[in-house]
Amino acid sequence: FASENPLDGKLGLTLLNDRPVNAETPPEFLDDAITPTDRHFIRNNGLMPDTTAAEGWTLTVDGFVDTPMEYSIADLREQFEVVTLALTIECGGNGRAFFEPPASGNQWTYGAVGCSEWTGVRLRDVLEKAGVQSNVVYTAHHGADIHLSGDADKAPLSRGLPIDKALTDNILIAFQMNGSDLHPMNGAPLRLVVPGWPGSCSQKWLTRIELRDQVHDGAKMTGTSYRVPAFPVAPGADVPEEDFVIMERMPVKSLVTFPANGAASGLETEVRGHAWSGDRSVSAVEISTDFGATWSAADLDDPVNDGAWQNWRANVSFPQAGYYEVWARATDSEGVMQPFAIDWNPKGYLNNTMHRVGLQVG
Repeated sequence: FASENPLDGKLGLTLLNDRPVNAETPPEFLDDAITPTDRHFIRNNGLMPDTTAAEGWTLTVDGFVDTPMEYSIADLREQFEVVTLALTIECGGNGRAFFEPPASGNQWTYGAVGCSEWTGVRLRDVLEKAGVQSNVVYTAHHGADIHLSGDADKAPLSRGLPIDKALTDNILIAFQMNGSDLHPMNGAPLRLVVPGWPGSCSQKWLTRIELRDQVHDGAKMTGTSYRVPAFPVAPGADVPEEDFVIMERMPVKSLVTFPANGAASGLETEVRGHAWSGDRSVSAVEISTDFGATWSAADLDDPVNDGAWQNWRANVSFPQAGYYEVWARATDSEGVMQPFAIDWNPKGYLNNTMHRVGLQVG
């Protein structure tokens, strides 16, 4: 696969890195209410495994369970309720490009997010059938992807969830995306989809779920990976590892998907996009065309299901020709509003600053 186009079957994505493959979607290509497969971003930590053997693919469920289980994809379909949900996945580093001083890692701007329709079985149902023992505190997820070194004993990524989160009812073990098989770069033939938490929790090429009696310490669970300082720090500060905490829910955020940044506009235009907030809902989206001096409410749809982003739109008028910026800000169900700026952190995570789109009007 490495010799082929890593963006085969994708349309309009921006390749940030080819080893491992990481590619984001420009905001204007995320305008659909449900993200088409060819527009969904790619976030890899290792090399893609051979996914041609989907027929023989198995998922092991073990660790502190009453009955260790092994399932083929056909077994999952036959033994559990198959559900389809629109679920938002966002990389924890989305927005990293805007930190100053710069943070290391893929320089995502806005496009490491998507909300596709995923079909699979509930993680909760699978875990409960195996029997979750009383000492379980965390899941551990294991995939078939290959470490960049090629060392078969090293995992590029193995993360997990607190067991209470894992037993919520909108986390899927998914085998389809938008009604078809998963795209190879989006985890075919089997993956987890954990809406509202960092995308690294949604293990791709899933082969095993282990239940543990401690916080999982797999690859990218320790050190500073997917962790932020436990308290606000000055930009550029050197933060000791022991002061980092594991990221959980993603923050409230909105995205303008029309018009595109830099577009020409008439004196009136529709503005639209999406908003989401971890495992909460969004209660309001507001628009400003005067650099935040005044704000007006956008029309906001309810999520189509728990875990989906919410679509919004507004009609705006400009007083005369010239340059304008459209700013969007969302407020979630707990009253938390999207900020103009956020605390810096060393790894450039959780950037939910307002999206600003420049327009030339006239």
